[in-house]
Amino acid sequence: MHDSTDSMTGAATAGLVGMFGMIAVIGIALTIFFVWLFWRIFARTGQNGALGLLCLIPSVGPLICLLMLAFSRWPIEDAIAAHAYGTTPPTNYPPSFPPTDPPGTSVMPS
Repeated sequence: MHDSTDSMTGAATAGLVGMFGMIAVIGIALTIFFVWLFWRIFARTGQNGALGLLCLIPSVGPLICLLMLAFSRWPIEDAIAAHAYGTTPPTNYPPSFPPTDPPGTSVMPS
């Protein structure tokens, strides 16, 4: 009876180690995905993409990123406003900014 109990305990331990290992791999993959996702979002809003690394803060990192995106002024808003008022946009934006007007919406008379 003692041998069967030891073998059952060993099998249960091996199962738990495997399960926790799989959970750790999934957790690391999700963390890498969130960092990449927020990096892209911050970069597209005109902010520094490295702000996505805030996701590495355990349990509150993604929340901090969401709050920053929700309540901060995006630099791209300044470029859009500058374009709307006819002023020169800042020079630190990618070449695609300011956005061009869609066809047929030009303010200049034909």
